[in-house]
Amino acid sequence: MIYVLLYPLHQYPSLSFLNVLRYLPFRMMAATMTALLLTFGLSPWFIRRLQNRQIGQVIRSDGPESHLSKAGTPTMGGSLMLLALVMATVLWSEPSNSLVWIVLATTCLYGVIGYLDDSAKIRGRSSAGISARRKLYLQFAVAILVSVYLFYDFGDKGLSRTLHDSIPRDWAEIRNRLAIPFVAFAKHPIEIPWYLYVLFASFVIVGTSNAVNLTDGLDGLAIGPVMINAGTYMILAYLSGLSLFGKDVARYLDIPSIESASELSIYCAALVGTGFGFLWYNTYPAQVFMGDVGSLALGGGLGTLAVLTKNELLSVILGGIFVLEAASVISQVAFFKMTGKRIFRMAPIHHHFEKKGWPEPRVIVRFWIVSIMLAIASLATLKLR
Repeated sequence: MIYVLLYPLHQYPSLSFLNVLRYLPFRMMAATMTALLLTFGLSPWFIRRLQNRQIGQVIRSDGPESHLSKAGTPTMGGSLMLLALVMATVLWSEPSNSLVWIVLATTCLYGVIGYLDDSAKIRGRSSAGISARRKLYLQFAVAILVSVYLFYDFGDKGLSRTLHDSIPRDWAEIRNRLAIPFVAFAKHPIEIPWYLYVLFASFVIVGTSNAVNLTDGLDGLAIGPVMINAGTYMILAYLSGLSLFGKDVARYLDIPSIESASELSIYCAALVGTGFGFLWYNTYPAQVFMGDVGSLALGGGLGTLAVLTKNELLSVILGGIFVLEAASVISQVAFFKMTGKRIFRMAPIHHHFEKKGWPEPRVIVRFWIVSIMLAIASLATLKLR
Protein backbone atom coordinates (compact mmCIF):
# COMPACT_ATOMS: atom_id res chain seq x y z
CA MET A 1 0.00 0.00 0.00
CA ILE A 2 2.78 2.45 0.90
CA TYR A 3 4.58 1.41 -2.29
CA VAL A 4 1.58 2.34 -4.45
CA LEU A 5 0.83 5.59 -2.61
CA LEU A 6 4.31 7.01 -2.18
CA TYR A 7 6.59 5.52 -4.83
CA PRO A 8 5.13 7.64 -7.70
CA LEU A 9 6.19 10.76 -5.75
CA HIS A 10 9.88 9.91 -6.17
CA GLN A 11 9.88 11.83 -9.48
CA TYR A 12 9.84 15.10 -7.54
CA PRO A 13 13.39 16.21 -6.65
CA SER A 14 12.58 16.85 -3.00
CA LEU A 15 11.08 13.35 -2.66
CA SER A 16 13.61 11.41 -4.73
CA PHE A 17 14.53 9.35 -1.66
CA LEU A 18 11.21 7.51 -2.09
CA ASN A 19 12.87 5.63 -4.94
CA VAL A 20 14.09 3.22 -2.24
CA LEU A 21 10.53 1.80 -2.11
CA ARG A 22 11.09 0.02 -5.41
CA TYR A 23 13.65 -2.25 -3.77
CA LEU A 24 12.23 -5.42 -2.24
CA PRO A 25 14.93 -5.82 0.47
CA PHE A 26 14.10 -2.37 1.85
CA ARG A 27 10.40 -3.20 2.06
CA MET A 28 11.24 -6.54 3.66
CA MET A 29 13.21 -4.79 6.41
CA ALA A 30 10.47 -2.20 6.82
CA ALA A 31 7.82 -4.93 7.15
CA THR A 32 9.93 -6.72 9.76
CA MET A 33 10.37 -3.59 11.87
CA THR A 34 6.73 -2.56 11.49
CA ALA A 35 5.44 -5.93 12.66
CA LEU A 36 8.01 -6.12 15.47
CA LEU A 37 7.20 -2.66 16.84
CA LEU A 38 3.44 -3.23 16.62
CA THR A 39 3.62 -6.56 18.46
CA PHE A 40 6.24 -5.44 20.98
CA GLY A 41 4.58 -2.09 21.67
CA LEU A 42 0.97 -3.25 21.97
CA SER A 43 1.58 -6.49 23.86
CA PRO A 44 1.66 -4.99 27.42
CA TRP A 45 -1.71 -3.29 26.84
CA PHE A 46 -3.11 -6.41 25.16
CA ILE A 47 -1.95 -8.69 27.99
CA ARG A 48 -3.66 -6.43 30.53
CA ARG A 49 -6.87 -6.58 28.50
CA LEU A 50 -6.71 -10.38 28.46
CA GLN A 51 -6.14 -10.44 32.22
CA ASN A 52 -9.04 -8.08 32.89
CA ARG A 53 -11.34 -10.25 30.78
CA GLN A 54 -10.01 -13.40 32.51
CA ILE A 55 -8.99 -14.96 29.20
CA GLY A 56 -6.55 -17.48 30.62
CA GLN A 57 -5.01 -20.75 29.51
CA VAL A 58 -6.76 -23.99 30.51
CA ILE A 59 -4.16 -26.70 31.30
CA ARG A 60 -4.54 -30.41 30.53
CA SER A 61 -5.10 -32.34 33.74
CA ASP A 62 -2.98 -35.24 32.46
CA GLY A 63 -0.05 -33.05 31.42
CA PRO A 64 3.29 -32.54 33.18
CA GLU A 65 2.88 -31.34 36.76
CA SER A 66 5.14 -28.34 36.09
CA HIS A 67 2.48 -26.97 33.72
CA LEU A 68 -0.21 -26.67 36.39
CA SER A 69 1.26 -23.35 37.51
CA LYS A 70 0.61 -21.95 34.02
CA ALA A 71 -3.16 -22.15 34.44
CA GLY A 72 -4.71 -18.72 33.99
CA THR A 73 -1.80 -17.27 31.99
CA PRO A 74 -3.34 -14.94 29.35
CA THR A 75 -3.92 -16.70 26.05
CA MET A 76 -5.11 -15.81 22.54
CA GLY A 77 -2.08 -13.56 22.11
CA GLY A 78 -2.11 -14.77 18.53
CA SER A 79 -4.89 -12.25 17.86
CA LEU A 80 -2.41 -9.39 18.24
CA MET A 81 0.14 -11.29 16.17
CA LEU A 82 -2.35 -11.58 13.30
CA LEU A 83 -3.14 -7.88 13.51
CA ALA A 84 0.55 -6.92 13.30
CA LEU A 85 1.24 -9.47 10.56
CA VAL A 86 -1.63 -8.35 8.36
CA MET A 87 -0.98 -4.62 8.86
CA ALA A 88 2.75 -4.88 8.11
CA THR A 89 2.16 -7.04 5.04
CA VAL A 90 -0.57 -4.80 3.60
CA LEU A 91 1.47 -1.65 4.25
CA TRP A 92 4.67 -2.78 2.54
CA SER A 93 3.63 -5.27 -0.16
CA GLU A 94 2.37 -4.51 -3.64
CA PRO A 95 -1.45 -4.78 -3.38
CA SER A 96 -1.86 -5.97 -6.98
CA ASN A 97 -0.09 -9.26 -6.16
CA SER A 98 -2.81 -11.87 -5.59
CA LEU A 99 -0.42 -14.41 -4.03
CA VAL A 100 0.05 -12.09 -1.04
CA TRP A 101 -3.71 -11.81 -0.56
CA ILE A 102 -4.10 -15.58 -0.80
CA VAL A 103 -1.63 -16.26 2.01
CA LEU A 104 -3.15 -13.46 4.11
CA ALA A 105 -6.68 -14.78 3.58
CA THR A 106 -5.68 -18.32 4.50
CA THR A 107 -3.88 -17.09 7.62
CA CYS A 108 -6.87 -15.06 8.77
CA LEU A 109 -9.42 -17.81 8.08
CA TYR A 110 -7.36 -20.30 10.07
CA GLY A 111 -7.14 -17.66 12.77
CA VAL A 112 -10.94 -17.61 12.91
CA ILE A 113 -10.98 -21.40 13.36
CA GLY A 114 -8.42 -21.05 16.15
CA TYR A 115 -10.50 -18.30 17.76
CA LEU A 116 -13.55 -20.59 17.81
CA ASP A 117 -11.47 -23.32 19.44
CA ASP A 118 -9.98 -20.98 22.05
CA SER A 119 -13.37 -19.48 22.85
CA ALA A 120 -14.86 -22.93 23.41
CA LYS A 121 -12.02 -23.82 25.79
CA ILE A 122 -12.42 -20.64 27.81
CA ARG A 123 -16.22 -20.85 28.01
CA GLY A 124 -16.18 -24.51 28.95
CA ARG A 125 -13.13 -24.22 31.25
CA SER A 126 -11.76 -27.25 29.47
CA SER A 127 -8.74 -27.96 27.29
CA ALA A 128 -10.94 -29.82 24.79
CA GLY A 129 -12.30 -26.91 22.74
CA ILE A 130 -14.34 -27.72 19.64
CA SER A 131 -14.28 -31.34 18.48
CA ALA A 132 -11.29 -32.48 16.45
CA ARG A 133 -13.59 -33.62 13.65
CA ARG A 134 -15.31 -30.24 13.39
CA LYS A 135 -11.96 -28.47 13.43
CA LEU A 136 -10.65 -30.69 10.62
CA TYR A 137 -13.80 -30.09 8.56
CA LEU A 138 -13.33 -26.34 8.84
CA GLN A 139 -9.61 -26.54 8.07
CA PHE A 140 -10.09 -28.69 5.00
CA ALA A 141 -12.97 -26.50 3.80
CA VAL A 142 -10.64 -23.47 3.78
CA ALA A 143 -7.70 -25.38 2.30
CA ILE A 144 -9.77 -26.94 -0.49
CA LEU A 145 -11.35 -23.57 -1.32
CA VAL A 146 -7.91 -21.98 -1.63
CA SER A 147 -6.48 -24.93 -3.57
CA VAL A 148 -9.37 -25.04 -6.05
CA TYR A 149 -8.90 -21.32 -6.70
CA LEU A 150 -5.19 -21.88 -7.33
CA PHE A 151 -5.21 -25.07 -9.39
CA TYR A 152 -8.55 -25.23 -11.22
CA ASP A 153 -8.75 -23.73 -14.72
CA PHE A 154 -11.79 -21.46 -14.53
CA GLY A 155 -12.02 -20.85 -18.26
CA ASP A 156 -12.26 -17.69 -20.34
CA LYS A 157 -15.74 -16.24 -19.79
CA GLY A 158 -17.23 -13.77 -17.31
CA LEU A 159 -16.34 -14.35 -13.67
CA SER A 160 -14.33 -17.42 -14.64
CA ARG A 161 -12.07 -15.26 -16.77
CA THR A 162 -11.64 -12.77 -13.92
CA LEU A 163 -10.66 -15.54 -11.50
CA HIS A 164 -8.32 -17.04 -14.07
CA ASP A 165 -6.58 -13.73 -14.76
CA SER A 166 -6.20 -12.92 -11.05
CA ILE A 167 -3.56 -15.64 -10.70
CA PRO A 168 -0.11 -14.39 -11.80
CA ARG A 169 0.79 -15.82 -15.20
CA ASP A 170 4.29 -16.95 -14.21
CA TRP A 171 2.91 -18.91 -11.26
CA ALA A 172 0.00 -20.34 -13.26
CA GLU A 173 2.40 -21.73 -15.87
CA ILE A 174 4.05 -24.07 -13.35
CA ARG A 175 1.29 -24.50 -10.78
CA ASN A 176 0.76 -28.20 -11.58
CA ARG A 177 4.46 -29.03 -11.41
CA LEU A 178 6.00 -30.53 -8.31
CA ALA A 179 9.47 -29.46 -7.17
CA ILE A 180 11.53 -32.29 -5.67
CA PRO A 181 14.38 -31.45 -3.26
CA PHE A 182 17.86 -32.28 -4.60
CA VAL A 183 16.43 -32.58 -8.14
CA ALA A 184 16.66 -29.87 -10.82
CA PHE A 185 13.20 -28.39 -11.31
CA ALA A 186 13.59 -27.58 -15.03
CA LYS A 187 15.20 -30.88 -16.01
CA HIS A 188 12.82 -33.28 -14.26
CA PRO A 189 9.28 -31.90 -14.50
CA ILE A 190 6.54 -33.82 -12.70
CA GLU A 191 3.05 -32.79 -13.79
CA ILE A 192 0.12 -33.53 -11.47
CA PRO A 193 -3.56 -33.29 -12.50
CA TRP A 194 -5.30 -30.31 -10.90
CA TYR A 195 -7.71 -32.43 -8.82
CA LEU A 196 -4.83 -34.41 -7.29
CA TYR A 197 -2.92 -31.20 -6.62
CA VAL A 198 -5.97 -29.78 -4.82
CA LEU A 199 -5.96 -32.74 -2.44
CA PHE A 200 -2.18 -32.64 -2.05
CA ALA A 201 -2.02 -28.88 -1.41
CA SER A 202 -4.93 -29.09 1.03
CA PHE A 203 -3.15 -31.80 2.97
CA VAL A 204 0.02 -29.68 3.11
CA ILE A 205 -1.87 -26.65 4.47
CA VAL A 206 -3.98 -28.56 6.99
CA GLY A 207 -1.09 -30.77 8.07
CA THR A 208 1.24 -27.83 8.66
CA SER A 209 -1.43 -25.92 10.58
CA ASN A 210 -2.12 -28.83 12.94
CA ALA A 211 1.58 -29.65 13.32
CA VAL A 212 2.36 -26.10 14.47
CA ASN A 213 -0.62 -26.29 16.82
CA LEU A 214 0.73 -29.50 18.37
CA THR A 215 4.19 -27.93 18.75
CA ASP A 216 2.74 -25.02 20.73
CA GLY A 217 2.98 -26.72 24.11
CA LEU A 218 5.94 -25.01 25.82
CA ASP A 219 6.88 -21.36 26.33
CA GLY A 220 8.32 -20.12 23.04
CA LEU A 221 8.67 -23.60 21.56
CA ALA A 222 6.45 -23.04 18.51
CA ILE A 223 7.28 -19.44 17.65
CA GLY A 224 11.01 -20.19 17.32
CA PRO A 225 10.64 -22.75 14.47
CA VAL A 226 7.86 -20.63 12.95
CA MET A 227 10.27 -17.69 12.61
CA ILE A 228 13.04 -19.96 11.31
CA ASN A 229 10.69 -21.44 8.71
CA ALA A 230 9.39 -18.00 7.75
CA GLY A 231 12.93 -16.67 7.38
CA THR A 232 13.84 -19.59 5.11
CA TYR A 233 10.74 -19.12 2.97
CA MET A 234 11.65 -15.43 2.77
CA ILE A 235 14.99 -16.36 1.19
CA LEU A 236 13.39 -18.91 -1.15
CA ALA A 237 10.65 -16.51 -2.24
CA TYR A 238 13.14 -13.71 -2.82
CA LEU A 239 15.44 -15.94 -4.88
CA SER A 240 12.53 -17.22 -6.99
CA GLY A 241 12.14 -13.79 -8.58
CA LEU A 242 15.67 -12.39 -8.34
CA SER A 243 17.71 -11.30 -11.34
CA LEU A 244 21.39 -10.38 -11.10
CA PHE A 245 23.36 -8.88 -14.00
CA GLY A 246 20.53 -9.84 -16.33
CA LYS A 247 20.52 -13.49 -15.24
CA ASP A 248 17.64 -15.34 -13.63
CA VAL A 249 18.97 -16.61 -10.28
CA ALA A 250 16.16 -19.16 -9.92
CA ARG A 251 17.02 -20.79 -13.24
CA TYR A 252 20.69 -20.85 -12.27
CA LEU A 253 19.80 -22.64 -9.03
CA ASP A 254 17.32 -24.94 -10.81
CA ILE A 255 14.43 -23.89 -8.58
CA PRO A 256 10.98 -22.65 -9.69
CA SER A 257 11.31 -19.23 -11.30
CA ILE A 258 8.32 -17.20 -10.10
CA GLU A 259 8.85 -13.46 -10.13
CA SER A 260 5.42 -12.80 -8.62
CA ALA A 261 6.22 -15.07 -5.64
CA SER A 262 9.09 -12.81 -4.58
CA GLU A 263 6.50 -10.44 -3.10
CA LEU A 264 5.67 -13.19 -0.58
CA SER A 265 8.97 -12.34 1.11
CA ILE A 266 7.19 -9.27 2.55
CA TYR A 267 4.73 -11.57 4.35
CA CYS A 268 7.59 -13.78 5.54
CA ALA A 269 9.56 -10.78 6.81
CA ALA A 270 6.49 -9.48 8.65
CA LEU A 271 6.01 -12.91 10.22
CA VAL A 272 9.62 -12.91 11.46
CA GLY A 273 9.13 -9.44 12.99
CA THR A 274 5.85 -10.46 14.59
CA GLY A 275 7.53 -13.54 16.04
CA PHE A 276 10.36 -11.56 17.62
CA GLY A 277 7.93 -9.06 19.16
CA PHE A 278 5.77 -11.85 20.55
CA LEU A 279 8.72 -13.93 21.79
CA TRP A 280 9.73 -11.10 24.15
CA TYR A 281 6.61 -11.89 26.19
CA ASN A 282 6.24 -15.57 25.32
CA THR A 283 9.75 -16.67 26.32
CA TYR A 284 10.07 -18.82 29.45
CA PRO A 285 8.32 -18.15 31.78
CA ALA A 286 5.62 -16.93 29.39
CA GLN A 287 3.53 -13.86 30.13
CA VAL A 288 1.14 -14.72 27.31
CA PHE A 289 0.36 -17.68 25.04
CA MET A 290 -0.54 -17.41 21.36
CA GLY A 291 -3.42 -19.89 21.66
CA ASP A 292 -4.95 -21.77 18.75
CA VAL A 293 -5.87 -18.46 17.14
CA GLY A 294 -2.14 -17.97 16.64
CA SER A 295 -0.79 -21.48 16.11
CA LEU A 296 -3.43 -22.63 13.61
CA ALA A 297 -3.17 -19.36 11.69
CA LEU A 298 0.63 -19.28 11.51
CA GLY A 299 0.74 -22.96 10.57
CA GLY A 300 -1.82 -22.37 7.83
CA GLY A 301 0.26 -19.46 6.58
CA LEU A 302 3.43 -21.58 6.46
CA GLY A 303 1.62 -24.36 4.62
CA THR A 304 0.30 -21.89 2.06
CA LEU A 305 3.80 -20.46 1.60
CA ALA A 306 5.07 -23.97 0.84
CA VAL A 307 2.42 -24.32 -1.88
CA LEU A 308 2.85 -20.86 -3.40
CA THR A 309 6.66 -21.08 -3.53
CA LYS A 310 6.48 -24.66 -4.87
CA ASN A 311 8.32 -26.07 -1.86
CA GLU A 312 5.68 -28.55 -0.69
CA LEU A 313 8.09 -31.47 -0.38
CA LEU A 314 10.95 -29.34 0.94
CA SER A 315 8.63 -28.26 3.76
CA VAL A 316 8.95 -31.76 5.21
CA ILE A 317 12.67 -31.10 5.76
CA LEU A 318 12.34 -27.44 6.68
CA GLY A 319 9.46 -28.05 9.08
CA GLY A 320 10.99 -31.23 10.48
CA ILE A 321 10.25 -30.20 14.06
CA PHE A 322 6.56 -29.82 13.20
CA VAL A 323 6.59 -33.14 11.34
CA LEU A 324 8.22 -34.86 14.33
CA GLU A 325 5.64 -33.44 16.74
CA ALA A 326 2.72 -34.52 14.56
CA ALA A 327 4.24 -37.95 13.87
CA SER A 328 4.76 -38.55 17.59
CA VAL A 329 1.06 -37.98 18.27
CA ILE A 330 -0.13 -40.11 15.34
CA SER A 331 2.20 -43.00 16.16
CA GLN A 332 1.37 -42.82 19.87
CA VAL A 333 -2.38 -43.03 19.24
CA ALA A 334 -2.09 -45.76 16.59
CA PHE A 335 0.31 -47.90 18.64
CA PHE A 336 -1.83 -47.56 21.78
CA LYS A 337 -4.97 -48.64 19.91
CA MET A 338 -3.20 -51.70 18.50
CA THR A 339 -1.25 -52.85 21.57
CA GLY A 340 -2.55 -50.90 24.56
CA LYS A 341 1.00 -49.64 25.15
CA ARG A 342 2.70 -46.30 24.58
CA ILE A 343 5.80 -45.50 22.52
CA PHE A 344 6.48 -42.23 24.35
CA ARG A 345 5.91 -41.32 27.95
CA MET A 346 3.63 -38.59 26.67
CA ALA A 347 2.83 -37.07 23.27
CA PRO A 348 3.54 -34.67 21.62
CA ILE A 349 7.20 -35.58 21.90
CA HIS A 350 8.29 -32.41 23.73
CA HIS A 351 6.29 -33.68 26.71
CA HIS A 352 8.15 -36.99 26.47
CA PHE A 353 11.44 -35.19 27.12
CA GLU A 354 9.86 -33.27 29.99
CA LYS A 355 8.74 -36.57 31.54
CA LYS A 356 12.33 -37.80 31.21
CA GLY A 357 13.45 -34.92 33.40
CA TRP A 358 14.60 -32.33 30.87
CA PRO A 359 13.93 -28.77 32.12
CA GLU A 360 11.52 -26.88 29.89
CA PRO A 361 14.10 -24.31 28.65
CA ARG A 362 16.43 -27.15 27.59
CA VAL A 363 13.72 -28.76 25.48
CA ILE A 364 12.86 -25.41 23.87
CA VAL A 365 16.39 -24.36 22.97
CA ARG A 366 17.37 -27.79 21.66
CA PHE A 367 14.29 -27.90 19.44
CA TRP A 368 15.22 -24.43 18.14
CA ILE A 369 18.75 -25.67 17.37
CA VAL A 370 17.38 -28.64 15.42
CA SER A 371 15.06 -26.30 13.52
CA ILE A 372 18.01 -24.07 12.55
CA MET A 373 19.96 -27.12 11.35
CA LEU A 374 17.00 -28.23 9.23
CA ALA A 375 16.70 -24.74 7.73
CA ILE A 376 20.38 -24.83 6.77
CA ALA A 377 19.90 -28.29 5.24
CA SER A 378 16.90 -27.00 3.28
CA LEU A 379 18.90 -24.08 1.86
CA ALA A 380 21.74 -26.46 1.04
CA THR A 381 19.45 -28.29 -1.38
CA LEU A 382 19.65 -25.22 -3.64
CA LYS A 383 23.11 -26.29 -4.77
CA LEU A 384 22.80 -30.05 -4.36
CA ARG A 385 20.87 -30.56 -7.58
